[in-house]
Amino acid sequence: MKLQTIAAFFIAACAASVSLSAQNPIIRDNFSADPSAHVFEGRVYVYPSHDIPAPADYARKDWFCMADYHVYSSDNLVDWVDHGVIVDQWNVPWVNSAGYSMWAPDCNYHNGKYYFYFPAPQKPREGVRGGNGIGVAISDTPYGPFIPEEQPIQGIGGIDPCIFIDDDGTPYLAWSGRGLQLARLKDNMLELDSEPITITGIPRGQTEGPFLFKRNGKYYYTFPWVEDARETLAYCMADNPLGPYTFMGKFMEQSETICWTNHHSFIELDGQWYLFYHHNDYSPYFDKNRSVCVDYLYFNPDGTIIPVTPTLRGVGTSKAKSLIQIDRYSDKSDKYVAVDFLNSEYTFDGWKAILWNTTQEREPRWISYDRVDFEDGIKDATIRIHSLAGGKIELRSDAVDGPLIASFNVEGSPVWSERTVQVTNSLKGVHNLYLLMTDGNHLEVDWVNFK
Repeated sequence: MKLQTIAAFFIAACAASVSLSAQNPIIRDNFSADPSAHVFEGRVYVYPSHDIPAPADYARKDWFCMADYHVYSSDNLVDWVDHGVIVDQWNVPWVNSAGYSMWAPDCNYHNGKYYFYFPAPQKPREGVRGGNGIGVAISDTPYGPFIPEEQPIQGIGGIDPCIFIDDDGTPYLAWSGRGLQLARLKDNMLELDSEPITITGIPRGQTEGPFLFKRNGKYYYTFPWVEDARETLAYCMADNPLGPYTFMGKFMEQSETICWTNHHSFIELDGQWYLFYHHNDYSPYFDKNRSVCVDYLYFNPDGTIIPVTPTLRGVGTSKAKSLIQIDRYSDKSDKYVAVDFLNSEYTFDGWKAILWNTTQEREPRWISYDRVDFEDGIKDATIRIHSLAGGKIELRSDAVDGPLIASFNVEGSPVWSERTVQVTNSLKGVHNLYLLMTDGNHLEVDWVNFK
């Protein structure tokens, strides 16, 4: 990726209340990382850090660069609203305004207020030599405005705070600083109410980014863990919030496509658990620019976490009458189906699915996309497609040989085009969608849409 092409766009904050329709990654017009997800009043809010290309006054062009925080929300885990910047390094009294190191944050609700916790480098001042402090900003709503406290939390330093509220209302703060730390907070949410403890018993390796949650009476202290060269996600379990904790192993392996970091959070919504994490999908050649993803999460009967394999499809049900990004597939036929950027100079334009055949092997190639809601029926199908030589595309429901929805005869063209046909079967309700190339040597598909 050519970072200079997009630098100017991302240094400026995005406008508030921008609507994003997404699979993985869920934030598709901004770099985002370290997602902290919570359910407030039935709506999901995600508080990530915000990667930007390094501006002129930041010397480390090859390193992480973060100056502010956005908050995003959704009522269906598919359509996300960007509520804009809630905290930045230029408007917090104690923060070094040229630090560009606003790492992973968190937020939670307590006693009628929303408390946003964030790490940042401190201004050198009397009695303070700098280093990372952990600050708090407070709001009446989960989307702000958040008003930062004049000083960071006293007596601690480090990065990646996580705020956990137990069932009895007791707040706890976890963070990374000289190991993985945990302490009880006072009810004012601004001061420690116990001495910090260090989570022990973890096999040797770098740890950071803790996230603490509770399920069925068990406490889960989870964290990124470098087992080899890159971060996995791992966890410990305990019967009490302050431990002792027992190391349980990994629940997400290192990425095969080489993103050095990972960072995560968990939510339960309507009885289903979800794992939020990040990967460098939009920036495959520079893993300091990352993007938030989400996948389903499941547990074994004994409460241990079933390991999660990242997907392109992600979660949620897509509406047939929206643009279905078929490149975010659930499954595909074989190696002759691939995904590539539509525009390598500006990757936020998204991806395309590529289907091709060889002269020796002319089998139908297919790609599937799960959980499409056709609501009360459809009449037309539209596809955005590109092929120099032409070919034929079929859309089917629920299986490769399932009922035919629509068929497209694609004419060869050097440019992308949109083709619309009447459907053969007007589906209703939720179905899985299959796209097949039944004729042709090379077809590229951007999206599918129904009316």
